[in-house]
Amino acid sequence: MKQFKKSTKMDLMGMMGKLKETQQKIEDTKKRLDTVLIDEQSADGLLKVTITASRKIKSISIDDSILEDKEQLEDYLIVTLNKAIEKATNVNERELDAVARMDMPSIPGMDNLFK
Repeated sequence: MKQFKKSTKMDLMGMMGKLKETQQKIEDTKKRLDTVLIDEQSADGLLKVTITASRKIKSISIDDSILEDKEQLEDYLIVTLNKAIEKATNVNERELDAVARMDMPSIPGMDNLFK
């Protein structure tokens, strides 16, 4: 019985160490994603945006020809930013999932612990 308790304690200690290691890798990945740039543009190229994989807007470039039509500009911004955010979200989730899957022990119910 003592050997079982010792073995279980060692397994828990190892698992906790692995969890901390994985959490650090996830944090490092999040920092790296702050430097990954996603470029998106409107279909006609009149509006261009750059955001990070962490979904922070870095730049917006607007062609002078669409500055005169407020509604058109708003539509361009909404569509183009949403496409960029969707791409960034996909990159972000794919990278974080890969780190978590690679290092995490399979524990039921803990799939979303580090998201």
